[in-house]
Amino acid sequence: MRNDPHPIPGGESLLFLTDEQIRRGIEAMYFAYRAFTADPDLILEEIGYGRAHHRALHFITRDPGLTVTSLLAVLGVTKQSLNRVLRTLIEDGLVDSRVGRRDRRERQLYLTEKGVALERRLSEAQRARVRAAYRAAGPQAVAGFRQVLEAMMDGEMLVQFRALREAPDQRLSARRAGSAG
Repeated sequence: MRNDPHPIPGGESLLFLTDEQIRRGIEAMYFAYRAFTADPDLILEEIGYGRAHHRALHFITRDPGLTVTSLLAVLGVTKQSLNRVLRTLIEDGLVDSRVGRRDRRERQLYLTEKGVALERRLSEAQRARVRAAYRAAGPQAVAGFRQVLEAMMDGEMLVQFRALREAPDQRLSARRAGSAG
């Protein structure tokens, strides 16, 4: 991290950002997000889905067995909105909703083979785009970018983000411990 007020390459100082520099950063985020979602949007449009379907598929892929309640919290959408998305994904054979093992009132979500294939297709271009950008920017820029993104999250959102990073490993460990006893 730079502690000096001297300009970084490109002539901007990190300590004294002007409104225009902030505005340019916001605009860069808008355009980057547009590029990031462009390829999946074309695929989603072909099958009559939207970005909410993609986000649901992403997080279910990330954490198989994720409960509906947990997905609701991660996505930050209304129950009605999520139910509409999940109903479509389940009816179309992309998601399997199972009764919870520990609590029969819970519904755990898993992707079917068809769901895995669609999620992979949707995210391949995004992973390639992010990988190329990370390689072009270098490790220090990647670390800085992650710091900026995390700094933009409010407290609860940051807790959710960090929990996602740990959840699959913890769930796998819990399953192993449960089957060992």
